Amino acid sequence: MINLPNSDRYLSFDRAEWADLRAATPLTIRERDLVALRGINENIDLDEVAAVYLPLTRLLNLYVSATQNLHKVSATFLGAMAPKVPYVIGIAGSVAVGKSTFARILQALLARWPEHPRVDLITTDGFLFPNDVLEDRGIMNRKGFPESYDTKNLLQFLRDLKSGAPEAKAPVYSHVVYDIVKGEDVTVSQPDILILEGLNVLQVGSEANEFVSDYFDFSIYIDANEADIEQWYIERFQTLRETVFRNPESFFQNYAHLTDEEGIEMARSIWREINGKNLVENIEPTKSRASLIVKKSANHRVDHVHLRRL
Repeated sequence: MINLPNSDRYLSFDRAEWADLRAATPLTIRERDLVALRGINENIDLDEVAAVYLPLTRLLNLYVSATQNLHKVSATFLGAMAPKVPYVIGIAGSVAVGKSTFARILQALLARWPEHPRVDLITTDGFLFPNDVLEDRGIMNRKGFPESYDTKNLLQFLRDLKSGAPEAKAPVYSHVVYDIVKGEDVTVSQPDILILEGLNVLQVGSEANEFVSDYFDFSIYIDANEADIEQWYIERFQTLRETVFRNPESFFQNYAHLTDEEGIEMARSIWREINGKNLVENIEPTKSRASLIVKKSANHRVDHVHLRRL
């Protein structure tokens, strides 16, 4: 069982108990769909989808419907037309813990519910400051830490979204060049649901009057033991050395020529100095702010789920 702060605020389920809550929710994706959604070195199968994701999509479908009805009731009371406001789901967790895969699978499943077919996914990578700004501020080695994000721009994106604006624009980030793609953005046009995935989306600051999580209707924290996450990071780093890092445009192409032993040592060093430090100092302390915490075991399978009491 995980070390859960304020555990009395959560209902806890083991894997079997959570899987039972699926009820009659149908499995709407196939193995070939799952292949395209998996992340690097993550062998998530249809059993994992059925046991973990289907109960969650059933719960979220109920929450989305209730929220939509609440907007209609408020509009009726005010005698006004209710603008279309997306239901926003935040997904937080460490580098290499599997946030992106979790978000993609959740998006695919939620979009198959007839009540909310338009589900968009945005990552906070696009709201990182460009590399030249990080270099000017001397924080290039703290990329991914809270201060490396253009939080003002991210908050404006969420304000536009939640105000019912016809469009909201988010910058585009390239993991190949490891930087913001200048002049490019992605447009979000009044989806039924928006999933926002990122390291620090549950972060709060002492000087801010407004937080990213203020705009969330539901939030999920992907949890695992730090030793397991570090191992997943090393495995991913080694895979990237053999693939993406070999791209001549890759920011990390100099790592492609390392030996396996050198690659492992480099990955451990990056983890110690950057990703592990960010996890301990900034990411993990936000865990207890999540609506739902999913705890993974060493094989990437979820073994416990904790749902915040209403």
